Amino acid sequence: MKSFSFNKREPLRFKHFSRKGYSLFAALGREVIVGVLSISTLTYAKADGISIRPVLAEDTLKHQEVKLEEVVVTGSRAPLTAQQSARMVTVLRREDIAAAPVQSVNDLLKYAIGADIRQRGPIGAQSDVGMRGGNYEQVAILLNGINICDPQTGHNSFDFPVDLSEIERIEVLEGPAGRVYGTSSLLGAINVITRIPDRSSATAHAEGGSYGYASGGLRANIVSGKWRNQFSGSYARSDGYSRNKAGTLNADYRGTKAFYQGNYRDGDLKISWHAGLSSKNFGSNTFYGVKWDDQFEHTFKSFTALQAEVKSGSFYFRPSFYWNRSTDRFELFRDAPHKYPFNYNRTDVYGVNLNAYADWALGRTAVGAELRNEDLVSGNLGEQLARPHRIHGTDRSYDRGLNRTNVSFIVEHNVLLRRFTLSMGIIATKNSWAEMNMRVYPGADVSYRLDDHFKLFASYNTSLRMPSVTELYYSVGGHKADKYLKPEELSALEGGLKYRSDGVSGTASVYYNHCKNLIDWIRYAAEGPNGEWHSVNFGTINSTGIEAALRFDFDRLCPSQHFLRSIDVAYHYIDQNKQEHDGLQSRYVLEFLRHKIVAGMQLHVWNKLNMTLAYRFADRTGSYTDVQGRVQTYRPYSIVDARMSWNDARYKLYIEANNLSGKKYVDVGNVPQPGAWVTAGCSIDIDL
Repeated sequence: MKSFSFNKREPLRFKHFSRKGYSLFAALGREVIVGVLSISTLTYAKADGISIRPVLAEDTLKHQEVKLEEVVVTGSRAPLTAQQSARMVTVLRREDIAAAPVQSVNDLLKYAIGADIRQRGPIGAQSDVGMRGGNYEQVAILLNGINICDPQTGHNSFDFPVDLSEIERIEVLEGPAGRVYGTSSLLGAINVITRIPDRSSATAHAEGGSYGYASGGLRANIVSGKWRNQFSGSYARSDGYSRNKAGTLNADYRGTKAFYQGNYRDGDLKISWHAGLSSKNFGSNTFYGVKWDDQFEHTFKSFTALQAEVKSGSFYFRPSFYWNRSTDRFELFRDAPHKYPFNYNRTDVYGVNLNAYADWALGRTAVGAELRNEDLVSGNLGEQLARPHRIHGTDRSYDRGLNRTNVSFIVEHNVLLRRFTLSMGIIATKNSWAEMNMRVYPGADVSYRLDDHFKLFASYNTSLRMPSVTELYYSVGGHKADKYLKPEELSALEGGLKYRSDGVSGTASVYYNHCKNLIDWIRYAAEGPNGEWHSVNFGTINSTGIEAALRFDFDRLCPSQHFLRSIDVAYHYIDQNKQEHDGLQSRYVLEFLRHKIVAGMQLHVWNKLNMTLAYRFADRTGSYTDVQGRVQTYRPYSIVDARMSWNDARYKLYIEANNLSGKKYVDVGNVPQPGAWVTAGCSIDIDL
């Protein structure tokens, strides 16, 4: 592992980005917002202004600025340069991840200004990740550009087979991304990209902390000529921070990960592949109902994918193939199937993506097609199966299930002028389950550079989302599903302005979302606290949001001082035309973050000692039912996290503290969050 230093400042080079067709911004060809050296930097730092350069003569500085603008930061469906781009993507690089006081991807995304992370357990055991007022089912989750969303439920979408230390970068796209990643990305997409080794090496890490937390892992990188291979494995555990009424810990966690990836490159041919697994066992507390406080869940996921890129002149062809399998065992009463039978589910998702682009006289055109088959067998979800399937290790069988296939076609064209970019396209999709005709969803993005500092951008995009199998068929445990739910449909408008000068950068944007047939779980007050939750098409929801961010880079503003590195702050506001009505309680739709603030500060304390301070504020709408059966409204809260690290060329020592003030709060009403949490760890990197 290469050492990380808060003091390191070097020009940002994107050469490796263009070699990865699964990159989110490579697929988009849009504005890339890159976070560096600060947790909250990911909210707005720009690709065309990220590097920290020494003070230069004015002419030299201008020359370097132009040169950086022309670097190609995209490399897939319709790749564009940073200067040509017309839509924004937030990128959190490896350096940002290393500096953040977090233990999981879920924790890290709390500092992405547009993301809403509703955490239910420690160490990322389970989190619901939404965007711009939406819920966890409306965001596409990807591993190296491969969609790993589970059609059963979005609760377990973040079961990645890799640790934070193995991630090269995380890319966050806000707003409909159907033209890029299909119809599951109704309100956005999150793409986790793993590291490709550049040398043969071995890395080991270990850490421990509060609530019996301990983790460790190993990684080996083998580089030989045109071949690159990486093997990794890790284990983590925690006793948890809460107990049930009987006094037993009910938020404990055990997790194992293993991952292998390879890469081959020879001239105009590039091939990459990966295979991994993630196994989790965790106390589910009161995750799925306040009446039962000793729930338990086991999930096991495997991931396989093969991707390639072939170049012929100005024509690029990028196919990919993948298979993901998920198994889920839920215990309403831990280790007590005699009280209530365990729920078993297994999903297999197969997919083929064919993407290509080419330059011609009228601009740059990209085309794509995707075939995705989702097959689920279950003990309680779906239709009755003609032939049950035996559940491995039990005397029971999967006797229900659902199989559906989605076919999509995408066309996109880009008009590229000196100061002006217009990207427009459509996605046409058809799903076998919905028995619907082919539906077409258009989109367009435009940008205009006013001068060397200001840039205007605007977009209009549409998309759709098919209901999850849980929303269609989960009619147990106080829930009543509706198998006739309609797909959700969204149209979104966005416009904004960005500014960049030497040492100061910022963005401001306004968006409007119009969603019809939005799906939610609701409960009627007339039925009492024990009433059923019903899955329904909630109707039409209109949302208006404002995002603004500002960064001061003191290495440029005040190069004579070396203590204060950067300060940044971002704000997000959402307003909806729907409010919680008397007699109606919403589980997700009306529980959005009306106000969110994130801020960060980077300090160089002494020698190789660095410090990160991070702050976030959240004010959520809606209400929830607590463990006593009382309806409570969500209360605003503020959280401060900190990290101290000593970064050497071959090793790293660190200590971090989360929720320094011990604030008591909830993100999901029936699951209180832990108080102060302290973690310490180390890592070592050895050349082979």
